[in-house]
Amino acid sequence: MSAVTTLEGPQPTSRPGRSVRTTWTYTLGSMVFILVVLDFMLIILALEAFSSRTDGVAGVLLLALFCAVAAQIRYCWFLRAGLNGGLPSTPWTLALVVSSVAVWVLGLFSTSNALMWSLPLWLAACLVACLLPSRQRLAVLGAGLATTLLHPTIYSLLHGHGYTFPEEPGLRMLLSYAALMPVVLISSLWWWRIVVELDRHRLMAGELAVAQERLRFAADLHDIQGHHLQVIALKSELAERLLTVDLDAARGHIHDARLIAKQALEETRSLVSGYRGTVLENELENAREVLSAAGAHCELTIGAIPGNPDVHKALAMAVREATTNILRHSNATLASITLEASTDSCSLTIRNNGVTNDSPVSQSHGNGLAGLRERIAALGGQLETILDAERFELQASVPSKGIAS
Repeated sequence: MSAVTTLEGPQPTSRPGRSVRTTWTYTLGSMVFILVVLDFMLIILALEAFSSRTDGVAGVLLLALFCAVAAQIRYCWFLRAGLNGGLPSTPWTLALVVSSVAVWVLGLFSTSNALMWSLPLWLAACLVACLLPSRQRLAVLGAGLATTLLHPTIYSLLHGHGYTFPEEPGLRMLLSYAALMPVVLISSLWWWRIVVELDRHRLMAGELAVAQERLRFAADLHDIQGHHLQVIALKSELAERLLTVDLDAARGHIHDARLIAKQALEETRSLVSGYRGTVLENELENAREVLSAAGAHCELTIGAIPGNPDVHKALAMAVREATTNILRHSNATLASITLEASTDSCSLTIRNNGVTNDSPVSQSHGNGLAGLRERIAALGGQLETILDAERFELQASVPSKGIAS
């Protein structure tokens, strides 16, 4: 088969749904039904015309007509490629065209209405045109129409008398329906293409939703593991330094590291189950304790707590991410965390000094800030970072939609 045009852009990995395949069955069935009705009317009229004639030409003409009808019905299956879908293998197209041309030629030697024998070739041209590009489609339809109208002209020259439009109501109705066949086929395939496109977008929307949920899960996992692992590393380093100086203090840090590891494990399990919650007040207090343990003087100022759960969670994640970045990317000796909230908005400001060259702002280390910025933007807020010499500041502002009492 010739190459079928492909759609641009990402393609869904799932197959079309059952409803789409059913729609194609109905679409193909309707096109075949209309074609069968037209061919049945044509065969009935042909049998009536040859009811009193049994010569060899009539028999060959009827045989060619039956072959043309069978080829047309079989060729409808290839329409599943859609508009501009490309022609099938050459033998099938030749079988369709040759049988129709045979009817066209043999009809010149028939005594019945000449225009009737040009219809199989016209219907064949309509089927072939559907699978071609727009310009070629118009060319094939134009050639098919010209060949159809040429048949009665040649018939008149061969038989020596003029041609008049048929008086039989059945033949007139057949010719009228056949003239509309391109509209029927092209509109049906156009509608089928719209259905396929809508289903493709539906599948892509589902896959994008899954991808977004995976990204959200990855961001939450990063927030949990990145924060806790950094604290565990800090506690372990302090314990290692104090082993030979202050054994009790070292033992305390080891105990804290074990508790933090246990907490990280529990939160990871809760995250997998989809029930993890974050308490902003606890995150603020934990941040101050961790920064103080790292040797930084941390000033904590807490105003009103936002009552919106989504805002509550977003700011708690901001505290975690900022604390992790301070531990990982600075040698901070001073830090401050300020939470201010009103009935309209809530702002979180975290500052620290001692910024090193591998700051997450000056260089791209991880995607914590990017994920945090997307999370806050989804709530209608904004996240800003300021790097001034060795001073780093993170500002998160989110519409609060209510303050917790």
